[in-house]
Amino acid sequence: MHACTLLLATGAAAQEAPRPVAFTELPSWGEEDAAAALAPFLATCRELARRDPAQPLGGTGSLAALGGRPADWAATCLEAAAVPPGEAAARAFLERRLQPFALGTGLLTGYVELELPGALTPDPAWPTPLRGPPPTPPEGALLPDRAAIEAGALDGLAPHLAYADPVDAFFLQIQGSGRLVLPDGGLLRLGFAGKNGHPYRAIGRVLVERGEIPLEAMSMQALRAWLAAAPAEAARALLHTNPSYVFFRRMEALRPDEGPPGTLGVPLTPERSLAVDPAIVPLGAPVFVVTRDPLAGTPIRRLVHAQDTGGAIRGRARGDLFWGWGEEAVAKAGVMREAVEMFVLVPRGAP
Repeated sequence: MHACTLLLATGAAAQEAPRPVAFTELPSWGEEDAAAALAPFLATCRELARRDPAQPLGGTGSLAALGGRPADWAATCLEAAAVPPGEAAARAFLERRLQPFALGTGLLTGYVELELPGALTPDPAWPTPLRGPPPTPPEGALLPDRAAIEAGALDGLAPHLAYADPVDAFFLQIQGSGRLVLPDGGLLRLGFAGKNGHPYRAIGRVLVERGEIPLEAMSMQALRAWLAAAPAEAARALLHTNPSYVFFRRMEALRPDEGPPGTLGVPLTPERSLAVDPAIVPLGAPVFVVTRDPLAGTPIRRLVHAQDTGGAIRGRARGDLFWGWGEEAVAKAGVMREAVEMFVLVPRGAP
């Protein structure tokens, strides 16, 4: 679940079948850093090698037929591990082993791993608990909604892992993972561990529908400004319009230079990992995106990797780009809402 879900944007395009194209049809493909794009692909390959070869990875039509199972990637991954260092070798491998399919145009948003202050014990500055998952409820039963959980409905059942500012805690749930900077300078990494099962409702959409923020001005920064200016009760009431609630787990093994694991189980790479709709794009597939930087407006022509999913990432040519962590990443992800042309790469072969 990511920042883009604040607006529930779909970005769906027409539902024509994915169309095979030549690499020469990928805009500015010759300028891409193929060697840099290969490293995240190798991380995907290591994860796929651990999986059942027949496990579904998703995808539609030819994308599912050619790249919808780990077995479909086995030979390509084996060769990828043996590619010599250097740009020319990486480019030759990608062009020889992979077939691009055009998905058309859609919407690209951005998300980050938030970095925020917090503590391991409650404090007036950090009163809101970040909870681990409670016991699984009986079949057919739902856990309490956000308002009830924050009122104490899961006290004694969902362990308190740490504490944060209430608005920071809410945005941490939207992003699904984060870095908590502790008072002694220590760092606690938290990752997604489950949800309460209630439907997600975007608070940004609520404010747009009320006429309080224009749709074209909506961003993470605009939401934070509204919440900071609102009376505490009004801010709490807005957060409670979203009944969905996210639980966390500690992530002890990650290095500081690694992103959090995405849905695929691979640590996300800044500006190279993409959340997709797995009903359209197989998890693990490289995806060439044609879009622009949300702040500078400069072109982005880049091979990224379908290593994650998101609650509002639905439809063709719909993606959410992982920008990393830190102030610059937050600034870009918070306002990113760009048109994108997408090409999915899967192993060559006959569907």
